[in-house]
Amino acid sequence: MYLYLALNIASFSIPFLYSFEKKMNYIQYWKSVFLAIFLVAIPFLIWDILFTQNGVWGFNPQYHLNKLIFGLPIEEILFFICIPYASVFTHYAIGYFFPNLQLSKKLTKYLSIVLFLVATIVIIFNAEKWYTFINLLVFVGLLAYSLITKNTVLQKFYITFLVILIPFFIVNGILTGSFIQQEVVWYNNAENLGIRLFTIPVEDVFYAFNMLFPTIVLIEKFKLKFNA
Repeated sequence: MYLYLALNIASFSIPFLYSFEKKMNYIQYWKSVFLAIFLVAIPFLIWDILFTQNGVWGFNPQYHLNKLIFGLPIEEILFFICIPYASVFTHYAIGYFFPNLQLSKKLTKYLSIVLFLVATIVIIFNAEKWYTFINLLVFVGLLAYSLITKNTVLQKFYITFLVILIPFFIVNGILTGSFIQQEVVWYNNAENLGIRLFTIPVEDVFYAFNMLFPTIVLIEKFKLKFNA
């Protein structure tokens, strides 16, 4: 019953403890970080509630507490705080230890254009699959924003996201049924492409990108505003 809660705590605890490390001094950014996480969590929670109500996905009561809020387990709500915090910390930790690690503006632009075109084609041919359609629609919207505004976050984030995917596959793999008898979160395959990376729907990779990229964009804006 406590598996989902344990995964949230385990994902959050180590980055949280290392936030107090004096050299990196990550706690100086907490105001920007938590404000960005909470703002991005709002539309994602609305999305989550609607998809749960309409059977796009759901939750196995064997692995979460009995208390539900708007049909969501408490652990699912905590997910939108714990996982972004751990992921954003990873992004900034890599940036701290490897400050010059980034793609060129030209390569970032071309990569974004290719991803935009591929995602658009997938959307056109899968408009009836709600998870695929909404997920990739948000994805191409974010790429369009980055291309139009010439935002530089993706120069680093394309690299750090690949690192973030390592713990993501572990945590999300467990949630979708790896290493356990039944999945914690189940998906209606009629609403996605039916392509799994181990037990994880391929759309979840884009879902993670959609959640983390705007969070980091907002953090950078808030850091300038709050000077931290």
